[in-house]
Amino acid sequence: MAAVRDLKAAEMAAHGGDDAIELGKRHLIQPWPYAGSVGAEARALIGEGDGIYITDSTGKRLIDGPAGMWCVNVGHRREELARVMYDQAMALSYNTPWYTMNAPSAELAMRIAGHAPGDLSHVFYTTGGSSAVETALRFMQFYNNVRGRPEKKLILSRGGAYHGSTYLSASLNGRPRDRDWMDGADELVIKLSSPDPFRRPHGMSLAAFTDFLVDQFRDTIARVGADKIGAFVGEPVQASGGVVVPPDGYLKRIRQICRDNDILYVSDEVVTGFGRLGHVFASGDVFGIDPDMITFAKGVTSGYFPLGGVIISERLLEELRRSNHPDALFGHGLTYTSHPVGCAVALKNLDLLEQGVLAHTQAVAPYFQAQLKTLEELPLVGEVRGVGLMGCVECVADRESKDPLQLDKDVGKRIDAHCHELGLLVRPLINMCVMSPPLIISREQIDDMVAILREGISRTMDDLRKEGVWRG
Repeated sequence: MAAVRDLKAAEMAAHGGDDAIELGKRHLIQPWPYAGSVGAEARALIGEGDGIYITDSTGKRLIDGPAGMWCVNVGHRREELARVMYDQAMALSYNTPWYTMNAPSAELAMRIAGHAPGDLSHVFYTTGGSSAVETALRFMQFYNNVRGRPEKKLILSRGGAYHGSTYLSASLNGRPRDRDWMDGADELVIKLSSPDPFRRPHGMSLAAFTDFLVDQFRDTIARVGADKIGAFVGEPVQASGGVVVPPDGYLKRIRQICRDNDILYVSDEVVTGFGRLGHVFASGDVFGIDPDMITFAKGVTSGYFPLGGVIISERLLEELRRSNHPDALFGHGLTYTSHPVGCAVALKNLDLLEQGVLAHTQAVAPYFQAQLKTLEELPLVGEVRGVGLMGCVECVADRESKDPLQLDKDVGKRIDAHCHELGLLVRPLINMCVMSPPLIISREQIDDMVAILREGISRTMDDLRKEGVWRG
């Protein structure tokens, strides 16, 4: 059997991408598939990456517009990270976290705590963003059980939110289509309005919209009862919801209401953490808030190794230690919690961020935002928005009604297809194109990226006109 496997592997290598695509169709279940093609589809095959670029199976070189999935922050093919993985695996490839620990995880926790706002001082490691949010919610439940408040378990989330794919984390999601066919813990979750200024009611000022969001938050707590609500979970910037940047002051006001009502504020920085906005964490440095917990993943290793985590307030841990239930067990853990290879990679990745990547991000981010903003000249584009090295181009059929192309919900895929042909990978989200390139991108490369995106949108406009879908 081993000889047969070796022969098949050799044949696949000889035939290159074609065999991989065929094997994918036969054996691979892609994430987020439709029932009509589940287990029978192949997606664009990527062969290698270098810096801000990736190369597909045809040899076409593409700018990696989404940086993988918001995560390849220091770029592809960083020898420093690859070498650390090798060295750590040769020293210690794994240890059980149930009754042993490793040095890289302890050092990384110390360094992460040093960047976190307020009194967030302790880290629980997970394998990614979904499990990080799941851990934060389970910790909230444990915390309230130990403190004698078993009814204080409801979770506040928002429309447009994305927090993961595990059961509890996915229950918080508020994007269109995410939950149409999927179950969730709906009895535990209360959804609030998205803080999306672009979609605020017609004629409402930004200040009035902010007041509306805050009043809705406060009124919901009064209606449901603060004694029933355990946590609010919110992204500083709603990433997969379309790079929704909240109005100024909104997050600070929500944080204060949570504090006044003893509701834990969980800041989901799975996307915004580790450099995306020019800082290790955006909660304090960009938005001026000090949450009770911060979840992170993605950029912590720049996507080179699966790792995530939750940073928890010292105050919460101290309250548990002082409780009347010292034997209460937080029955939660993962086989790969505190993985030594992942933590070693994260340490080196943090070195790279601190030694220049964060400063570079802060320097080029205004240029990135300004260049993307020029795409609003195109009649198909309703708004370009973003912060740091996160941007979204939202397409609409009509700028007055802000109709998101009801007749063609896949306009983002159309743009992505044209951009792929032109040398750019885009993250299409229904009628939106999301851009979050590696943080090492230069001004010249930003120019290239925006020029391709402009041409991709222009070609899409031509297609829509020819098909009679859109008049423009």
